[in-house]
Amino acid sequence: MPTVLRIKGFRFHFYSDEGAEPAHIHVRCADGECKFWLLPISIARNRGIPSHQIREIERLVYENQQLLLEKFHEYHAG
Repeated sequence: MPTVLRIKGFRFHFYSDEGAEPAHIHVRCADGECKFWLLPISIARNRGIPSHQIREIERLVYENQQLLLEKFHEYHAG
């Protein structure tokens, strides 16, 4: 479960067995975990994170989309 980014109490990471899915990122915080598709950016799943934090995570995904895409493809290419 490689961590790609840590910012504002959120940990952005991948699971190693999900390379067959479209590009996405998992985000964990104290309240739970969510998953965002990266192209186009949209929420795929939310488990326990309040809506105001989801909006903040979505903003961070937009701001870091290129890095997250690069890391996703780099990690799952092998």
